[in-house]
Amino acid sequence: MLGESLRKTLGPATAKVMAENLDLHTVGDLLHHYPRRYEERGQLTRLADLPLDEHVTVVAQVADSRVLKFNAGRGQRLEITITDGSGRLQLVFFGRGIHKPHKDLPPGSRAMFAGKVSMFNRKLQLAHPTYERLDADTGEGAVSAFAGKLIPIYPACKGLESWKIAKAVDAVLPQAQEALDPLPPALREGRGFVPLPEALLKIHRPQTKADIEDARQRLKWDEAFVLQVALARRRYADTQLPAVARKPVPDGLLDAFDARLPFTLTEGQQKVSAEIFGDLATEHPMHRLLQGEVGSGKTMVALRAMLAVVDAGGQAAMLAPTEVLAQQHHRSIVEMMGDLAEGGMLGGAEKATKVVLLTGSMGAAARRQALLDLVTGEAGIVIGTHALIEDKVQFHDLGLVVVDEQHRFGVEQRDALRGKGKQPPHLLVMTATPIPRTVAMTVFGDLETSVLDQLPAGRSPIATHVVPAADKPHFLARAWERVREEVEGGHQAYVVCPRIGDDQDEPRKKSAEDEAEKRPPLAVMDVAEQLTAGPLKGLRVEVLHGRMPPDDKDDVMRRFAAGDVDVLVATTVIEVGVNVPNATAMVIMDADRFGVSQLHQLRGRVGRGSAPGLCLVVTEMPEASPARARLGAVAATLDGFELSRIDLEQRREGDVLGQAQSGVRSSLRVLAVIDDEEVIAAAREEAVAVVTADPELKGLPELRTALDALLDKDREQYLDKG
Repeated sequence: MLGESLRKTLGPATAKVMAENLDLHTVGDLLHHYPRRYEERGQLTRLADLPLDEHVTVVAQVADSRVLKFNAGRGQRLEITITDGSGRLQLVFFGRGIHKPHKDLPPGSRAMFAGKVSMFNRKLQLAHPTYERLDADTGEGAVSAFAGKLIPIYPACKGLESWKIAKAVDAVLPQAQEALDPLPPALREGRGFVPLPEALLKIHRPQTKADIEDARQRLKWDEAFVLQVALARRRYADTQLPAVARKPVPDGLLDAFDARLPFTLTEGQQKVSAEIFGDLATEHPMHRLLQGEVGSGKTMVALRAMLAVVDAGGQAAMLAPTEVLAQQHHRSIVEMMGDLAEGGMLGGAEKATKVVLLTGSMGAAARRQALLDLVTGEAGIVIGTHALIEDKVQFHDLGLVVVDEQHRFGVEQRDALRGKGKQPPHLLVMTATPIPRTVAMTVFGDLETSVLDQLPAGRSPIATHVVPAADKPHFLARAWERVREEVEGGHQAYVVCPRIGDDQDEPRKKSAEDEAEKRPPLAVMDVAEQLTAGPLKGLRVEVLHGRMPPDDKDDVMRRFAAGDVDVLVATTVIEVGVNVPNATAMVIMDADRFGVSQLHQLRGRVGRGSAPGLCLVVTEMPEASPARARLGAVAATLDGFELSRIDLEQRREGDVLGQAQSGVRSSLRVLAVIDDEEVIAAAREEAVAVVTADPELKGLPELRTALDALLDKDREQYLDKG
């Protein structure tokens, strides 16, 4: 059976490497470890496209080989150059290990090479790769294994090259015949898919490119469909759960709050609020994902939902990922509400309520008071970190949970908070990371989605420019002049660095090669020192990073917000939620070390007032590098959804899903979230139809089995928490 342990089939040694490095434990796991790509005998991997720091397998021809002496003749190394028509790659062997490859790999010979791609003297290289010759004089077995036209190249790891995985797959491939087909027969026939055993055979040992295509189409559907069925069942189960309907009361707290708003809500805010109020009024728990660009006014929408729930006699809790953020939300909500946040009793005549903060570092007395206000119901709104989830925290009647920045928040934590209500509370998840529709359907498929896509009035555009510090050093000098100009104009600026650099940073193993190639990322401490002594001399420069004591962090932020600091040199602590309308400029150092969405988040910190924002992304990467292309994309558009697509195309989906799907094993294998938009949408429709007709899937035992494999019981729970 496919559930059989690999130890039995492959022996303990190989099974151990597979389990530890590739998370493959059973025959079924290995059958679903698909080739990453296929080489044709006559064709070669593009050496030009090798990824740094990854284990790769390449098929190439030896161009030349030479033995070099170093260390006054005491040491020797073998350098072999291999080529494939698209590029060249250096192989290097040291010491006693050089004789065999020197003999095995004369110029003109061909082989598969496997190893980890590193960089030396600005050239890509493989040090001590393992290799397997591909020509007539290798043993009969090897020749027949590679005589097949298409050579599957598997995602490999140290100690387990692609060709060893291929041999292991050969050993288990006969068992593919026993694979249970999760697709309902009507769906499979209706869409003309090959049966699952055939698809597995074709993906591992294709005879033609058409075989690969057939297999991939079929396996994509399996992944999309099983995942969408799991999500559809979750949504179905949620519609069966009870919740208290929370309808806003006329002339209550919400109306009093709206009456004193100094501006009108944007159309988007009104539309999304209406969706949320509609959900709150039903007797099933709301599960809604609110996506909005940085600064699109999500907090305002969430606050109005919280006020409506308080009007209806319930309490609302807002969960933030960090203390700094919780304090900031608390401060801004209290400011927005004014005396409406100073209530005596819930529903008191003055319509006010209490807004309390609950974090881990609060003093005992303040904490006791906050807990008391929650249990009596005196506090209608509580804002806190995961401290809210501790057993000691009891609510009077929890009606709504708002979670800020979903992807930083563990699933278990949301679940624990849900358990605090007498009945499941309504749930609103907010994220400022725009998520393309398909990812939302895949990762947050059990949440309804609302999108805020216009910026509130009074927000200014942000201009972004790439500063190539290595090619054009005078651009960097000009960047610091621009910062001075902004400060002279009465504004403030951020300088963001990837690292803190107070010597507590992890010690880096420095090799000569490392020194030459990769200097460590710029650090806040060093940059602040250089700026105060040099280009920003005379300005008030302060630092902010995650390892400072919370009080110091608060103090710096308070002074920056008050205008007593001109330039804040910080790590990405400022990425979420820092709101200083007077800050108009941001310089991001070593910008190539940040992801696209992170750069977009950071940039959202400027231009929050009436003056236009300026963001300068500084990099030393050469013009043709992918990193520069990424920065160019960020500079070219302010549309977060567009950027999130670019980001996805550049990273593999795994990372995106990895953040959100810590529990789901299916981290997708052949389904590409961006490219397979149609498949996902179609699979979702089919899944809804199947679940509506047969919620328990009684008539589809194979689909049930596939679901159980995707979600062990705890994983089913996991999705529950999405």
